[in-house]
Amino acid sequence: MRMQPIAVLCSSIALSCTSLIAGPGGGGCSLCAGEKQVESDQSLDQRVIDTLVAMREEEKLARDVYLTLGEKWDERVFGIAESERRHLNAMKGLLDRFGIEDPIKDDSRGVFTSERYAKLYTELVARGFTSRVDALRVGALIEELDLTDLREASALTEDESITRVLNNLRRATRNHLRAFANAIKAEGATYEASHLSQEEFDSIASSPNERGGQGRGQKQGRTDI
Repeated sequence: MRMQPIAVLCSSIALSCTSLIAGPGGGGCSLCAGEKQVESDQSLDQRVIDTLVAMREEEKLARDVYLTLGEKWDERVFGIAESERRHLNAMKGLLDRFGIEDPIKDDSRGVFTSERYAKLYTELVARGFTSRVDALRVGALIEELDLTDLREASALTEDESITRVLNNLRRATRNHLRAFANAIKAEGATYEASHLSQEEFDSIASSPNERGGQGRGQKQGRTDI
């Protein structure tokens, strides 16, 4: 399996949790709440386990990079970091449900269990410090990679609880990609896709924001998680 980790905030994007909303106190994912834990080795292929673990750190990478670049450039679009925190909670809910060990031992910014993610954090922050436009391009790159990885992760399993979470994350990631693409365009700059085809990137970027999923995701016009 190819796993490529890393994964303007438009006024219409509400940074609030929808169908993956964390419960009171900010813990876990409501999709997984109340579901009995099962032994991961009885339910999931090892590739799926490894992918969920990687996606947990990948969402942390996005959150940490956006927090750091947001402090540097004071760009509203980097408020997406709050949404990435909810993505982290969603992935933690899946790990807990299947009894998978959480790779995040220290939630401090820029700290990762995987050396790969630690290196990516350093590299992406350095690139984003070069200029405001480069910072926005880093955001687009993270969302492009995240979307690619989520799509690959979804193809590995038919477990409903997993695919439901991943599909909601994919929808939110497309909205984030649109936000960064719009911010880049507002700066009079362009973006060259790296992991999606340019045609797919441009098609997503030019399409309307997607609203939440069924039920809870449609409340109050929320479009993001």
